[in-house]
Amino acid sequence: MDVNGTVAEGFEPVRQAFVRNFEVLGDRGAAVTVYRDGHKVVDLWGGARDVDGTEPWRHGTAQIVRSATKGVAAAVLLLLVQHGELDLDAPVGQYWPEFKDAGKERTLVRHVLAHRAGLPVLDRPLTPAEAADPDLAAVVVAAQAPVWEPGADHGYHAQTYSWLTGELVRRVTGRSIGAWIADEIAGPLELDLWVGLPEAEAGRVGRVGQVEAPSAAGGLKTRPKRSVSEAYADPSSLTRRAFAAITPAPDENDPAYRAAVLPASNGIATAEGLARFYAALIGEVDGVRLFTPETVEAARAEHSAGPDRVLVVNTRFGLGYMLHGTASPLLTPGSFGHPGRGGALGFADPESGIAFGYVTNGFRKSVTADARAQALVGAVRTAIGA
Repeated sequence: MDVNGTVAEGFEPVRQAFVRNFEVLGDRGAAVTVYRDGHKVVDLWGGARDVDGTEPWRHGTAQIVRSATKGVAAAVLLLLVQHGELDLDAPVGQYWPEFKDAGKERTLVRHVLAHRAGLPVLDRPLTPAEAADPDLAAVVVAAQAPVWEPGADHGYHAQTYSWLTGELVRRVTGRSIGAWIADEIAGPLELDLWVGLPEAEAGRVGRVGQVEAPSAAGGLKTRPKRSVSEAYADPSSLTRRAFAAITPAPDENDPAYRAAVLPASNGIATAEGLARFYAALIGEVDGVRLFTPETVEAARAEHSAGPDRVLVVNTRFGLGYMLHGTASPLLTPGSFGHPGRGGALGFADPESGIAFGYVTNGFRKSVTADARAQALVGAVRTAIGA
């Protein structure tokens, strides 16, 4: 496998794992970047730019990262808190009065970030075109009754996280969350990362698609627990309904979908952009730091743990970030970040100074712990002796 890029001395295990992802784990096109203490120590890419093509992946090729976008969206809300513009313990309705309807008057901003708002599903799912209309989506979400008492339990808000976070940012700042990310995060850090892809950047983004994991004969396929399989198979379950809040499922290669601002699901980034973003959350990168130490601690403080009403496995969430655990293993117990369903992963580990980004064009059925990303995380762990 022809892999391009560089690794710093001591990080050779990451290159070996990256090559193995293509040779054994079936990757078709991917990139991985690792920062340590604000400096890039791994920058690798290989394979084809398009999941169904042959044009080579080049430095700067970007891909849709699905729910890894949620970690970027969370940073916006936490930065508004850090700037004194948003209060975690204020009711959402303080900023978005229409949201108080249908028993949501006690829903707090922190409930939204910690997947405790009780709004993982919509009684009336949105079409892809409706999902991209922030005014319409806000009306639908504001009218939705919670399926559990806000704050009393947790369950992954797979799609509704887009409109909950996006509308809060719009009400507080007057800007879309995509514009805020471009102006306040991606711009200062010179990130190749967008929520709402500009037309001028469309040529850099590869085609993504669903791919099968290698055969079970190779010992690489795992069978999900029966309860999980049944939840995904049952159209009436919170699991199916949460992921189907946009129906029919959008075409992730459609330029209109990529241009929409959906911070739960359609961010587009390079591996370097994702890793550099997380590096700037926990330390300085070329003179820019996003989170104060206090905000880092708030982001990774456990707010939700145990059986997830939507994912039907035990999950752990801080404020907008998945935390290290069995459902989403990260580098160490202190790590925080977010996977993208079936592939991408970004996270930071404050104690070791590691920030990690992995993007791929081939999505698997896994939700929170893709084998290819996990192989790379394990190699980073080996490299730093964690």
